[in-house]
Amino acid sequence: MLDLWFEREVKPRLLGKATLIRYADDLLITFENQDDAKRVMEVLGKRMGRFGLTLHPDKTRLLPFRRPPSGQSSGKGPATFDFLGFTMYFARAKTGRWGMWCKTRSARLRRTVKSIADWCRGNRHKPVKVQHEALCRRIQGHYNYFGVSGNFRCLLLVQQEVRRAWFKWLRRRSQRTRLNWERYLELLKRFPLPRPSIRVRIWAPSHEPHRRRSRMVEIS
Repeated sequence: MLDLWFEREVKPRLLGKATLIRYADDLLITFENQDDAKRVMEVLGKRMGRFGLTLHPDKTRLLPFRRPPSGQSSGKGPATFDFLGFTMYFARAKTGRWGMWCKTRSARLRRTVKSIADWCRGNRHKPVKVQHEALCRRIQGHYNYFGVSGNFRCLLLVQQEVRRAWFKWLRRRSQRTRLNWERYLELLKRFPLPRPSIRVRIWAPSHEPHRRRSRMVEIS
């Protein structure tokens, strides 16, 4: 419904290029021309209303998302946005060039860590081998989705937080023989947690984002 409307009726009337990216009911639209973005923003709600749908007032935004000028040596890009669990932003690479990067959304990261910590608490009396296998499945599942180029630090943070949570709740299995950190490190040698790794490279290491300016409409 929305995809065909955008391709057949909207794009032919635009002054610049535009792209619609959608997954289920989450979508974003990029525009080369700011006036195009404003015009589509004005009619988008009406189009959704024809099918009994509404735009989320807090998650629908028109924002400038462009690479900062090459002369800008500090600070951040003009805007960030969240999409499908990731936060997209501009940052300077080691080469000094500005590039677009993505990282796990902060709220999603906290929810993941809390979920695994709660699991460790509720299953602390199970055999260590059983706990280890279950934790590895959860961690690997997280890496498989969020293991994209530029997001290694967030993956590492998850591993570190899981390691702390597992230690905390293994210690509380027994009041008589408390597990100390040294013994826990020995246990991790026998039952290591998965190491963070990048599963998907969204762009090559030498990637340089396009210089074209754009505006973005984000809808969730």
